Amino acid sequence: MYRLTYLIMIENTIANILIVEDEPKLADILKRGLENYNFRVVQAADGREGIAFSRSESFDLAILDVKLPFVDGFQICRDIRSRNSEMPVIMLTALDSLTDKLEGFDAGADDYMAKPFEFKELLARINVFLRRSTHKNNGSDVNSILRAKDLELNSRTKLVSRQNVNISLTAKEYALLEFFMLNPNRIISKAEIAEKIWEIDFNTGTNFIEVYVNYLRNKVDKGFEEKLIFTHRGMGYILKTN
Repeated sequence: MYRLTYLIMIENTIANILIVEDEPKLADILKRGLENYNFRVVQAADGREGIAFSRSESFDLAILDVKLPFVDGFQICRDIRSRNSEMPVIMLTALDSLTDKLEGFDAGADDYMAKPFEFKELLARINVFLRRSTHKNNGSDVNSILRAKDLELNSRTKLVSRQNVNISLTAKEYALLEFFMLNPNRIISKAEIAEKIWEIDFNTGTNFIEVYVNYLRNKVDKGFEEKLIFTHRGMGYILKTN
């Protein structure tokens, strides 16, 4: 018998992961578990310490608990996003409601795991995000640019602009726009959006997809003469490029 060892390399260095978790037992399990797979781990026990570490050192990925002393995980995520739009952020929480998940995504989180969870699942998600980051860093701008008329999205740098005006998006707004731009001139249902972007089953009793599409419209279409995102009542949404 032998243990499979993961060694994720980012620009020829071992991946550096920040963990902000105030439950000592879980924090120790995560730290030792990831170090056993050859990750370098920095651990913070409260929100203020987490922000301090995130500002003083470069990380390839962050794992943030939501309920933390002094500063919660949502605030830490927003602070990270104000300085770094690329680094993957995974939120951990005992709260598993749709509202809490949406707040995490709105703060800029890339993924959301409810406690308790299997360490192997967390490990798998970490590897997916780090491989994506490596692919983007090694890619070329030419092959990474999506265009819809005068709207441009660079999937490597995650920069979005229209008529040379930069547009700032949250992680989920960006993912939603990218999905639209990869599927132009096609009506996309709310159920498909929920599955592909949020990885959840769509509940017809909620309006969070409408809310996010409106967020996106306000940033992508508002102030521009030609509109790109349209609603097909009872069917879904479409990004029109012709």
